[in-house]
Amino acid sequence: MTPITSGPRRRRRTALVLATTTVLLGGVTSALPPTASAATVDTGASYVLVNRNSGKALDVYDLATADGARISQYTRNDGAWQQWQFVDSGGGYYRLRSRHSGKVLDFTSTADRTGLVQNTDANRTGQQFRLADSDGGHVRLLNRASGKAVDVLDSSTADGAQLIQWPDTGGTNQQWQLVKLGSSAPGTFTNPIKRNGPDPWLQFHNGYYHLATTTWNSTITMRRSRTLAGLSSAADQVVFNLSGRPNGCCNMWAPEFHLLGGRWYLYYVAGQNVPDFNPTQRLHVLESSGSDPMGPYSFKADLGNTWELDPSILQHGGKLYLMGSATDGTQSLTITPLSNPWTISGSRRTISQPTLSWERQTHPVNEGAEPLYRNGRTMIVYSASACWGPDYKLGLLTLTGSDPLNRSHWTKSPNPVFQRNDGNGVFAPGHNGFFKSPDGTEDWIVYHANDSAGGGCDMNRSTRAQEFTWNSDGTPNFGTPVRLGTQLPAPSGEPAA
Repeated sequence: MTPITSGPRRRRRTALVLATTTVLLGGVTSALPPTASAATVDTGASYVLVNRNSGKALDVYDLATADGARISQYTRNDGAWQQWQFVDSGGGYYRLRSRHSGKVLDFTSTADRTGLVQNTDANRTGQQFRLADSDGGHVRLLNRASGKAVDVLDSSTADGAQLIQWPDTGGTNQQWQLVKLGSSAPGTFTNPIKRNGPDPWLQFHNGYYHLATTTWNSTITMRRSRTLAGLSSAADQVVFNLSGRPNGCCNMWAPEFHLLGGRWYLYYVAGQNVPDFNPTQRLHVLESSGSDPMGPYSFKADLGNTWELDPSILQHGGKLYLMGSATDGTQSLTITPLSNPWTISGSRRTISQPTLSWERQTHPVNEGAEPLYRNGRTMIVYSASACWGPDYKLGLLTLTGSDPLNRSHWTKSPNPVFQRNDGNGVFAPGHNGFFKSPDGTEDWIVYHANDSAGGGCDMNRSTRAQEFTWNSDGTPNFGTPVRLGTQLPAPSGEPAA
């Protein structure tokens, strides 16, 4: 989840250096297309606006939610910060409201080169735009107050390039394609399945998918849906409130729920409500009163009294083991024997340290150990390198001996098994879990990732899922992380919504 040495927790983007000398401020000037009224929008839908010149999307810079935040262009990823709803202002004008912040596009002046920002919706004329048609189905966004067009400064094609207003020239850097985002077709889904969903754990049980993620507050929440696609809009329900607990009230991370002996045991990380939360984080477990993953739950036990993260349960040879991540000089994978789901019965051991170069990018880390079983083989898939860097990734341990507590009985794969894909705009994929398709025939991985190389170790990470296969040597083949918005077949045997 979070290594001992904390890093940036905001998505950072390299600022575009804007020339202050004389520059060409519009796009390549062309004959001005007519301002027709053929362009229409669905005010009930969300749109991504893709610039014709750069191919990049209109984007809330740095995932900001504040008034006055800058609007830029960025590689398309279909995140909420790139999704816009058209709100009718009458007379052919619309406000464009961000799905991420709830604020609308705004020019606060009528002057040339005024930067495009987001502000609270006041329905001012500076917040109203009409659509003027260009060829090829593209449109220009003309501001009601100034009559000027939304323009990419200097016709830049760079990520983070500033958007301004400029006289309507019809240049390609003033033309936008409106890409309507709809619900997934029946039998399909698109990632992310939860925005703002780090450290996901997903299980299919009794006809429903159940998903829990980090909240970073004093609640543990879960959402459920009969379809994977439905998780994206399902409501989070509080299944337990940690408020008032002496050690473990706050900063809730990495929840996992395991069905053991007919009850669900929900493991999580939480600490004291202090600014520097790292020294206080501990492992804890809840117990359900029955067989419903949604609970109700009661507090069962604290699991240790020293700093440790990312609990999970390994089952081997009829015994239970608690896996975690603690420090022995570096942040490493640990394992502890259990006599039952809530009672530690022996000393904690280290089974993997970040010794390989790909485990030490930005910061040396091993964390997020997750069990994986197939054909009698016991494996652990874990997260490596710093979660606040773009190279957070997955590694693999295989139990090649008989004793899970013995470090020498685990063999580490020399290469990562799942990592960033710049071409698909997926960075820092990690902290995963596994689930079976409803009919039990397919294996699936659930994980979180960032949409840019500057993404942080924070709540802006989103939950994604995809099917995986197996290599001939019995190891998992996770492939490459898919681009956000890609339509994928739903898990086999998925019930109707």
